[in-house]
Amino acid sequence: MAQSGTVLKMFPEVTPYFISSVNLARPKLWIVLPAFNEEENLGKLIESIAYRLKGHSMRYEIIVVDDGSSDETARVAQGFQFQLPVTVITHTTNLGLGATMRDGFEYVAQKAEPTDIVIAMDADNTHNPGLMGQMVECLSEGNDVVIASRYQNGSHTKGVPGYRQLLSLGASYLFRVCFPVKGVRDYTCGYRAYRVGLIQAAFRRYGNEFINQNGFECMVDILIKLRKLDAIFREVPLVLRYDLKVGASKMKVVKTIMRSLVLIAKHRLFPSVAV
Repeated sequence: MAQSGTVLKMFPEVTPYFISSVNLARPKLWIVLPAFNEEENLGKLIESIAYRLKGHSMRYEIIVVDDGSSDETARVAQGFQFQLPVTVITHTTNLGLGATMRDGFEYVAQKAEPTDIVIAMDADNTHNPGLMGQMVECLSEGNDVVIASRYQNGSHTKGVPGYRQLLSLGASYLFRVCFPVKGVRDYTCGYRAYRVGLIQAAFRRYGNEFINQNGFECMVDILIKLRKLDAIFREVPLVLRYDLKVGASKMKVVKTIMRSLVLIAKHRLFPSVAV
């Protein structure tokens, strides 16, 4: 059982953290799924991931971080452990997306090699695992972070209310103005691939403060902090199938907007302490 806020061990130095394509021939793929009350969606996603990776030469491990779910999310994940490489980390209470991402990434950073790859995606079955291959390929080309973006040519969104799309577009514009990151237009999508060596470098620099935002705004905070490590970012178009999701959204729109504005203020007004 993982508890958020545990003391991180120091990860070994890797200089540089980006590795040549020769050494990336057979990395291991770590897939982090932050989950809260997703018993109706999680099983379908895990099966889809396994189908996409079946027969692939790349080794993989799925890490489900159950954030204090009140349904059978943890049991669904544990049911796959007899047939697939699935690890389940459980919070006894709901701690929020930030703590869930932090525990998943900390697990990977401690277990994985710098040449490995970690992909995070939503556990509600709205992110298609079919995109993983393209994201891994982009990392092999020398990029450090690959984002599945709603704002690239070829992207498509289905099933998301119009007001949510409008708010997301406005947030994208605001973040691009306040924190321009070359190659990034989508700051909030949770479907991303990272080079593990970069994540390890972030934990060395920031410690437990690497991911210290509780809500969905943590995705923006992660990008801002990785930007300070001179990471190379790339986006690929995302087909977001919100119509395949069972159940209501976990995002509290007004709260997320307010927290995002506070985050912007911290990084703009107090950059030395907004780690």
